[in-house]
Amino acid sequence: FKRLKSKCQRFPSHVGRAQRPKRGTSSFALTSAEDWGNLPHHVVLQIFQHLSLVDRARASSMCRCWNGVFHSPDLWRRFEFELNRSATSYLRSTHPDLIQQIIKRHAQHLQYVSLKVDSCTESAEAACDILSQLVNCTIKTLGLISTARPSFMDMSQAHFVSALTVVFVNSKSLSSIKIDDTPVDDPSLQVLVANNSNTLKFLKMSSCPHVSPAGILFVADQCHGLRELALNYHLLSDELLLALSSEKHVHLDHLRIDVVSENPGQTHFHTIKRSSWEALVQHSAKVNIVMYFFLYEEEFEPFFHEETPVTHLYFGRAASKEMLGRIGLNCPRLVELVVCANSLEPLDEELILIAERCKSLTAIGLGECEVTCSGFVEFVKMCGGRLTQLSIMEEVLIPDSSYNMEQIHSEVSKHLGRKWSPDMMPTW
Repeated sequence: FKRLKSKCQRFPSHVGRAQRPKRGTSSFALTSAEDWGNLPHHVVLQIFQHLSLVDRARASSMCRCWNGVFHSPDLWRRFEFELNRSATSYLRSTHPDLIQQIIKRHAQHLQYVSLKVDSCTESAEAACDILSQLVNCTIKTLGLISTARPSFMDMSQAHFVSALTVVFVNSKSLSSIKIDDTPVDDPSLQVLVANNSNTLKFLKMSSCPHVSPAGILFVADQCHGLRELALNYHLLSDELLLALSSEKHVHLDHLRIDVVSENPGQTHFHTIKRSSWEALVQHSAKVNIVMYFFLYEEEFEPFFHEETPVTHLYFGRAASKEMLGRIGLNCPRLVELVVCANSLEPLDEELILIAERCKSLTAIGLGECEVTCSGFVEFVKMCGGRLTQLSIMEEVLIPDSSYNMEQIHSEVSKHLGRKWSPDMMPTW
């Protein structure tokens, strides 16, 4: 309650006899402690919007008026349910009584909903129990978030799909959905499209093994307003890119692709035709194509042998010299490159090729790699001031006959046009 009063200092109270307002002054000056309960509804509502849920609940117990404001629809448009087991998580969990109160009194007001679960299957099941009760809702954004191991994958698929389709059927106005690491399947996507095809703009569904390329293609074919799409590489196809490039479809803003291998040598990665990529870029000239690679070196063979319009590349595992060389040759739209590790062979030639061919490059990060100081200076010299982010671990740089570690600081700073020094820890 102290926090509440501190936010209301513009409305001072005066203990004692009320004084008549002077002519020309506001008639809204508070005259006694009791006047706090007579604040206009819109004023209390604005104050409550700046309070945490706990503080809001405490303040609502002060009087009937404030309790009424506490239940105003405007305060329940957005809510994050946190479902954790105290024995396995340090995160606070939304109290079951509050959950039931929200479902009973405010389900129809919810518009922006997220459900955050820990690694326990029971938490995921509790989240689905909430979804299954949102039958009178107008949800616009829905996010299912796993804070640790993806517990939605451990629960019954039938239970998950049944709960999710309740929201898909009843909302009718979903614009953004984040359902990574869940057992969503093709039939449930068909339900989504049947009820929300005119409003869906953002779909993020990486690591959903029960969805097929045909399932995601159906979404792209029907949801012509889709502007952002995030998925695993195994769902990417030439047909999907062509569907996103049709005249009926709006311009795509972001396409995020996760390229992941859990079993070295056992995952087959197909190749996307250059013509399919070109069709997408011709239709959506400003699209950001982001690819996250978590592969082993021997698995990179299918990628970047032809021109690929990727804009952002992140390598979570080692990327070979050959792979980086192909990027320099065939990724002219590249804006950002992050390499967490390399096989510890100097990357001078590859970086210089990237600087020469990737004219839009503005950000680069290198982790466990090796670059000679001379090669690095040449790379920065070629890129110049367009490098807005240059995150290089200090151990990446190898002193040579031209530059030592002290000299490279000033030399790189000169070409960047600002003070620069290597990072002690990764910043990406």
